[in-house]
Amino acid sequence: MHQFKELLIWKKSRSFCSKIYSVTATFPSEEKFGIINQLRRASVSIPSNIAEGSSRNSNKDFARFLEIAIGSAYEVETQLLISSDLGFINEESTTELINLLEEITKMTSRFRATLL
Repeated sequence: MHQFKELLIWKKSRSFCSKIYSVTATFPSEEKFGIINQLRRASVSIPSNIAEGSSRNSNKDFARFLEIAIGSAYEVETQLLISSDLGFINEESTTELINLLEEITKMTSRFRATLL
């Protein structure tokens, strides 16, 4: 078992989640139950799956949860691009968030590879 609070991927994904909450606070209010909810839920899923996976008794199980976290990261990336297309987020913020997300995804993928 791993101590998830010590994992850099968990710390970075948790910080990323806060950034998503901040940026979506500026979205149109009619998107509260649409893209805002989707982005927030998918971003919360990243550190949540890292934490849940760390409690598993086998590296194989942990690796599966890291794979789910990576899937959530790709979901967030898609939703950020759609939000940008719709004019809810500017290009600079979109690029910054996607770069952070790519860093988290790469780190998670590399960590996952050490477990298999």
